[in-house]
Amino acid sequence: MFVGDSLSLNQWQSLTCMLHTADPLAQYKSVRLGDLSIFSFPEYDVKVLFSRNAFLVDIINTSTGRVLQLDSIQGGRLWMNINVLIFNTWHWWLHTGRKQPWDWIQDGDILYKDMDRLFAYEKALNTWAKWVDTNVDPTKTRVFFQGVSPDHNNASSWGDLSAKNCGGQAKALDGLSFRPGPHPAELVVEKVVRSIAKPVSLLNVTALSRLRKDGHPSVYGHGGHRDMDCSHWGLGGVPG
Repeated sequence: MFVGDSLSLNQWQSLTCMLHTADPLAQYKSVRLGDLSIFSFPEYDVKVLFSRNAFLVDIINTSTGRVLQLDSIQGGRLWMNINVLIFNTWHWWLHTGRKQPWDWIQDGDILYKDMDRLFAYEKALNTWAKWVDTNVDPTKTRVFFQGVSPDHNNASSWGDLSAKNCGGQAKALDGLSFRPGPHPAELVVEKVVRSIAKPVSLLNVTALSRLRKDGHPSVYGHGGHRDMDCSHWGLGGVPG
């Protein structure tokens, strides 16, 4: 099961496509139940699931509005008894305005209109870490966390004053000359993963992905030529 935002959806789609290609004659079923997508091969008794949960922690509707609860993870009931869990969250933590899916942040008994997003992110990841330590049986379940996925929305971040974003980019950055330093969110992920007693594997490709300004769907990402998608990646993964 992939658990996370649309970047996890990318991974789920890639894996299901590769599995289907490996045995194109095998019968399969694809079902969507709310935020849960299930792709199964009945003859192999295999299911590959995607649970859309952009923050991992809960968002609830209240009389005062939508509340992002940093210390609640009721959505974890869906993750029980899964053989392989692959988590992801970061993409939505910086959204504001129309794209922000909550009105308040709750930490303990206190409601905040907003707070430092990196601080909130770490709080939420610590809640997820406690869930892993409490609920995961390592003899039955392997846990992975996808490293932070960088975007390329601003060409000045890699020193290109002739471009605006990832649009039209055809070459990767040179890792010998482009050294931006560690991603702040990735440092938080590494810290939290180290604190977990149960085995958790970090899929850390953040530094390599930061070089791949050429790996995004760009103008083709959202239905074709409607806007620029410099956040997601080509479905086969970042081009090799």
